[in-house]
Amino acid sequence: MFGQIQEIGATGSGVDDNTRVKLLNLQRMEATEAEVYRRLAKMQPDPVNRSILNGIALEEERHEAVIAKMTGEQVKADASKVRRQVMLAKLFGFTFSVKMMEATEQDAAAEYRELGLYEIAEEEEAHEQNMIGMLDEERLRYSGSVVLGMSDALVELTGALAGLTFALQNLQLVALAGLVTGIAAAFSMGASEYLSSRAEKKAESAVKAAFFTWLSYLVTVFLLVGPYLAFQADSPDFQGLEPHVQALLCTFAIGLLIVAVFNFYVSVVEEVSFKSRFFEMAGILAVVSLISYGIGIALRGMLGIEV
Repeated sequence: MFGQIQEIGATGSGVDDNTRVKLLNLQRMEATEAEVYRRLAKMQPDPVNRSILNGIALEEERHEAVIAKMTGEQVKADASKVRRQVMLAKLFGFTFSVKMMEATEQDAAAEYRELGLYEIAEEEEAHEQNMIGMLDEERLRYSGSVVLGMSDALVELTGALAGLTFALQNLQLVALAGLVTGIAAAFSMGASEYLSSRAEKKAESAVKAAFFTWLSYLVTVFLLVGPYLAFQADSPDFQGLEPHVQALLCTFAIGLLIVAVFNFYVSVVEEVSFKSRFFEMAGILAVVSLISYGIGIALRGMLGIEV
């Protein structure tokens, strides 16, 4: 490979304009990613993660140096991209930021092959991916607990709110019933996750697993019940829909948004299909809500409740 580099031209004189543009773009990408990894490494309290991230930064620096010999130029990192990736790491964790950034390198590897830089392409796809796989982020160890709390809250509470909405047709009563049911269920789910983790003797802390389950359930509860607190009984009808129906539709929209955001996060960090996970969860949510809606109407009729 390095013989090929010398043939192309250590000063860039043997590189045509089109190839030169591609090389400069790749050089800038490598310089940017090296800077991102250095910044992420400085943020890590864990010495193992810090060492791995610094190792990847050195790989990127070496790639940038190789390309610099071909272009004969020095480039600076893309400051805006560096800031964006660091911000993503602070908000969603460094694993999410790294996986998002490395996803772009799949295309870069193909470009390296087109340019005859097979060694760099292989390192981008294999070596660095192996190093990234060695990263260990605490929040990801408890992702199962978060999924448990959030998915249970979405399915159970959305279904319950749908049934209560058409059984009671009263915003405040539905909000009260939803909050009481949801908060109680959050503590129940947290306790169940604690006992389950203790019984299975998981490496993760049972207390932390219970906390993440409880917190994700509770946050989801308040997001889903929120529309019933925002709308008022005397709010104007919209397209012929009464306020309690509008609140339910908003709850459905919030539920779908939660499903979309969370599944996008999971699809990035676990490298799985977003579409299949999203449609599966959204389908379950819709089916349970429709069943609960029917049950609410049926019980109101059977019990002779007039609202």
